[in-house]
Amino acid sequence: MQGSVLVIEDVKELADLVSLYLSKEGLEVSCVESAEDALARLEDREPDLILLDLNLPGMDGFEFLAVYRKRRSTPIMIVSARTADEDLISGLTSGADEFVTKPFSPRVLAARVRAILQRIKNSKETNHICAFGPFTIDYDGCVLKKNGRRIPLSAREYEVLAWFTEHPLVPASPEQIYNEVWKTRYGDLTTVAVYVQRLRKKIESDPAKPEFIETVHGMGYRFCMPENSAGLLEPSPFGNSADGKTP
Repeated sequence: MQGSVLVIEDVKELADLVSLYLSKEGLEVSCVESAEDALARLEDREPDLILLDLNLPGMDGFEFLAVYRKRRSTPIMIVSARTADEDLISGLTSGADEFVTKPFSPRVLAARVRAILQRIKNSKETNHICAFGPFTIDYDGCVLKKNGRRIPLSAREYEVLAWFTEHPLVPASPEQIYNEVWKTRYGDLTTVAVYVQRLRKKIESDPAKPEFIETVHGMGYRFCMPENSAGLLEPSPFGNSADGKTP
């Protein structure tokens, strides 16, 4: 099985043991000893799964969850010596996907990790999904989510955003966008700018300084994918441009 796992555990011997067993499963494993180190690491690269201890030096696991879930929806498995129902409930309601108590069997832990990663893989194979930053757009369901929470979109807002995610990185003119989304060559091209502004208000942290839908002066707009985005996992319903080429 291929995949990457970040282990946040301050007991080195335990982190090494987990790393050993997960590596035997064919997984790429990284280990850090604090939540602060984890957040720094996650700025550069997003793993497929995070294993999180709760009792950490400095920022504890719950604080990490509170900070991280504002930014990303990567699956998180808590691995902790805390066994109280309150801790389990707090962990799951704070955004963890699973809770494993210590002590644990390394083989069983590896099997549970394998099961989560398989579910992620099956989900990606089943659905037409594009992930960018903390967002996912489900082409089958016509749904946009941020960290798992649905973001309301009108039908046309969805169509414009879906088109952008299908055509990342290369600038496109308002005319080109209008032709391919509205399916006509005749109309008010300022409509494109109106919908761009609407989308920016919904997906940008600062609409005046867009991270995703950039303005390219003299050309139009460009949709940018952060480096840790999953990108297009399956073809969207919009396919390629009218001339058969990606613009």
